[in-house]
Amino acid sequence: MIGVMLVDDEALTLELHRSYVERVDGFEVVAECSGARAAVSAIIDSPERARIDLVLLDMTMPDGTGLDVLRHVRARAADVDVIAITSVRDSEVVRQVVALGAVQYLVKPFAFATFSERLEQYRRYREQSRGTTGAATQTEIDAMLGALRPTGTIRVPSLPKGLSADSLARVSAVVRDAGPLSATEAAESLGMSRVAARRYLEHLADEGLVDRDARYGGRGRPETEYRWR
Repeated sequence: MIGVMLVDDEALTLELHRSYVERVDGFEVVAECSGARAAVSAIIDSPERARIDLVLLDMTMPDGTGLDVLRHVRARAADVDVIAITSVRDSEVVRQVVALGAVQYLVKPFAFATFSERLEQYRRYREQSRGTTGAATQTEIDAMLGALRPTGTIRVPSLPKGLSADSLARVSAVVRDAGPLSATEAAESLGMSRVAARRYLEHLADEGLVDRDARYGGRGRPETEYRWR
């Protein structure tokens, strides 16, 4: 089994990622942390450190960043692999994360299918790298690095016509932070039209990232509210 440590300051996100890991064969959650300092301590000093093979690392936490965690861990030469899981899209942050040895960079929000695909890629990389001993041939090196890349044709996920990635990220963030919300409430919070907010919320629901529920108590028909899963 590949031991996974989850690092995120949001309890609901930890719960979601734990449920995702449990659905992928061969992986198990062996530790969870909600802050940067706790993550460094767990990787370097905790009794569970020998069981941690892979860290799913958030980039923004109240007491530090994922980059801080990576720098401390690499300075202590801790032998763990890292997949960054974050809503941060800044290209300089991505460059630094890669320079510090992260094997993947996964941008929130994402569906389980994307998460599972990245873990499977990591599993192939791990099996390939541990199956190679001594001086590796160029073919073996190419196979190790290639295991972290999609096989076959690269599929670039596309949004429905009229939706933008930036607005989707904003809607996702407000549902995570302030939900459950109706389309009207999300629109007022974000300064967009109710119709636009509803399209983004419905897309998130179709992707399995939010749940739809009927909100009763008002006059007329019940209103639909959206809750981050």
